[in-house]
This record gives sequence, C-alpha cells and structure tokens, in this order.
Amino acid sequence: MIIGSNMTEAHPVASTFLKNAVAKGAKLILVDPRAHKLADFADIHAQIAVGSDIAFLNSVMYVLIEENLYDRKFVESRTVDFDKLKEKVMEYPPERSAAICNVPAELIREVARMAASIKPMMLCYTLGITEHTCGRNNVVSTANLQMLLGNMGVACGGVNPMRGQNNVQGACDMGALPNVYCGYQPVTVPEARAKFEKAWGVAKLPDKPGLMIPQMMDGLVTKKVRGFYIFGENLANTEPDIRKVEHELGSAEFLVCQDIFPTETTRFAHVILPAAAWSENDGTFASSERRVSRVRKASEPPGVAKPNWWIFKEIAKRMGHDWASDSARELWDNEISVLAPSLAGIKYARIEQNGLQWPCPTEEHPGTPILHMEGRFTRGPGQFIPVDWTPPAEVPDAEYPMVLSTGRRLYHYHTRTQTGRCEGMNKLLGEETADISQADAMEMGIRDAEMIRVKSRRGQVAVKARVTPEVPKGMVWMAFHFRENNANWLTNPVFDPITLTAEYKACAVAIEKM
Repeated sequence: MIIGSNMTEAHPVASTFLKNAVAKGAKLILVDPRAHKLADFADIHAQIAVGSDIAFLNSVMYVLIEENLYDRKFVESRTVDFDKLKEKVMEYPPERSAAICNVPAELIREVARMAASIKPMMLCYTLGITEHTCGRNNVVSTANLQMLLGNMGVACGGVNPMRGQNNVQGACDMGALPNVYCGYQPVTVPEARAKFEKAWGVAKLPDKPGLMIPQMMDGLVTKKVRGFYIFGENLANTEPDIRKVEHELGSAEFLVCQDIFPTETTRFAHVILPAAAWSENDGTFASSERRVSRVRKASEPPGVAKPNWWIFKEIAKRMGHDWASDSARELWDNEISVLAPSLAGIKYARIEQNGLQWPCPTEEHPGTPILHMEGRFTRGPGQFIPVDWTPPAEVPDAEYPMVLSTGRRLYHYHTRTQTGRCEGMNKLLGEETADISQADAMEMGIRDAEMIRVKSRRGQVAVKARVTPEVPKGMVWMAFHFRENNANWLTNPVFDPITLTAEYKACAVAIEKM
C-alpha cells in the first residue's frame, strides 16, 4: 500500500523497485488524491479527497474487524487497547467514510479484503500523510492498520516513511530535533543530560525541548529569538505563506546562513558561511531503512568553502572550546558512536562496504534489518491509538471554491538551489504549472498552457495551466520549485499541534483566466 506518496517523481529510484515487484506479481494498492503515474501500476487506486486519510483508514479497519479479517493472534498477543480502537473505527462504516473521502463504500471494502489477503503487506507513505494539521494522527492511523493486520516486525512489512529529503533520517539520528540528543536520547531524561554535560564539558544543559521552526520564526518578530542560524535550508521558499516568512526573516536581529549556493534566504543574512557540498567531503548518510553508509569525497570544495563540521568547530574555538575531533571519521568513531547506544557498534571500519542498520549496540552486532521482531516494540506491546478524522484547517467555500495541494516534480529538487543551476534540468522543466482537471478546464474555458491566476487568502500567482487527467475536479496541484509562482505564496501557515508540520497539502484557492 502506497498512501500519500508520488514515488515516481519524489523517489524515482525506489519506485523502480516497486514497479519491478508489480511486474513480478506483487499487488499494489494506491491511496492518493491524484492519478499520478503509479495509478497505472495499481491493482486498486483509492482516489481519496485531500485530507480524508483517517476517515478512509478507519473505514478499512472497520471492514477488517467486521469481517474478522484482522490478525487476531498478533493483536491478542502483541498489542494493547484493541477495544479502544474497535470502538472508534466502528464509528466509520464505509458508507459514512465514502461521503468524506469520495471513495465508493464497496471499493473501501475491496481495499480491506486485498490488504488482508496477502501477508505481509508493506505500507509506505511520504509527505502526503504528514503535511496536514492532522499529520501525526495520519501516521498513527497507518500504524494502527499495520498492527491490526499483523504486519509489524516482519520482512517486507511495517510502516515505512519515504523521507522528503536526502539524509533526513541521518539528521534526526544526529539529534537535529529540539527534544533529543543523538540516538534519540530525550533532553528531559536527567541521565542523558548528565552524560552529554560530561562529554561536552558544560553544565546545566536545558531540561526542556527547544523550539521548532514555526516557533523560531515567530520569535524573530517578537525578539524572543535574537540570533538565528540557518544551516542548509531555504526557508524563504519552503515555508508556507512566503510574505509572512519574508517579514519574519527581515525582522531577524542577527541571521547567519551556512550553505553551498546563494538562495532566496541568504538575501536576509548578515553573515554567509560557504559550505562544502555533500560530494566535497567525507561523511555518512542514513537511509530510510536506518542504514548508515559511507559517503566519500569526490572533489575539492571550491574557493574558501569548508566542510560543515570544520565551520562549527572553528566557531566553537572562538567561543573558547577546543573540540578534539578533526575529521568526519573521528567525529563518528570517537563521539557519535560513543555517546549514542543504538549506534555504538557502528564504526567507520565496519561500513566500508554495505553499511549497517541501527540499532547496532556492539562492534560484534550485525545490525538490525527489521525492527519490532516477534512483536517486541520499544514500549513493550504495540499500543493502538484511536484517532478521529478532522478536516483541513481551510476548506473550499464560495469565494475560494477549490483545494490546492502541493508537492514535487521529477526534474527538480526542492527549491532548485542545486538543480536550477543545471541547464539540462531546466530544459526538461523550465517553469511551474498549475495542474487542473479536464472537467474544471472545460467549465472555465481554460486551455492547456494558458496563463491563469491562482489566488488564496495569502496571495496570488500567475502560472500556466496544465490540464491533466491526473487531477480530480475541484483540485489544483502545484510545486514550490520556482520562485515567481511558488505554491508557498498561497499555502496556509497552520501546523499540526504536536509536530508543528505545516499543512502544505490543503488550502482553499480560486482560479481565473487572465
């Protein structure tokens, strides 16, 4: 099951393996508002309405329980709170959810039956699940489904997030989150704080989680945040409601950008630190399957560009700290693997070939290809967490009658900081389009490639229409690769209350001929 993921364009290499599997007889259930390329390979395409994932998944679980298709042995021996889940999903019979998700009730039943008929089923999702005000609950719902089916702790099963950018997994593993140190050791645990205080030679590390991006951005305006360090991110193009973001960045008292190229964000910087690119430095990446692999230097950094670790070390030196490690290898072998128990057995000498998957607690340990084996979850038994469907924060109305959803296109990466400098990529895709349905185009008299205006409560952009059968009636789909008609001039700066992930996948818009 692929839900909320256009793998063909967002993860083209992974999608090749998927298509090969389908060619060899694997079944594919696609759950997505758009009929993108994977729909051609799917046995079932459940074309749900934007933001209706929980209603759909609850209804699938309703059928699994009603028809006794779930894995009763797994549920009874390895999970808790099944009764709470059952009570909630019984509120979502297919007939009710059909009205929410625009998927026929019988197709929902067909999805449930197919999902139960093959063991195991792998579930993959991308940002189509997480970039909602209910993103955390969406993920919880996919986990509920896979536990109900007994597809956890087995090869080719599980809940598999296809990360939105390269090495997101590695960044999280290294503690690039406001609530944990490297190896996911909570800042709220006194023993973890004491360990890092000793290792870093400091006292009184904070005992509460730090700020997340939306809180930091707000803090620039209120002056709660006086110094802001942006490391390898183009916030001026990627955050929702660009006008709001530019006001926040412009309010910064002191802003540092560390990057490999000038970006829309570096325009606001007081200091720019030129960094080496990924191919200009040794290091490691961690994949979505928790595999830590070597990255080897292919070329020298240009000009005065330096490795990121070197820049951080030099800043620390000017603040009175003399950090011992003097290479990516020394950082990993002498600090990271020493301080993070789940990474303790991973050393550079062991990842020369195919890498290792954490947890890997000792140097004799072979790594962990599959998590939760035999139902051994981190917390003990797997816990069902019932969740209710909630609509997007902004839904279509008379003034803005369509829903805008956003994502990525095959030929460009993120904000084109890198791919925009490649002539060949720009020839393949040189401008943004607004993808609309054939029915909407006919109704409004809009021709393919004609300029239209897309408006939201935040702003408006002029962009070419791309009339396509991929998009259902009432939906507009855009990307954020190009500055002038970036979808984020329009998107809504509202966030999941727990993760503070923005709702990039749903806001109300209107379109008109120019």
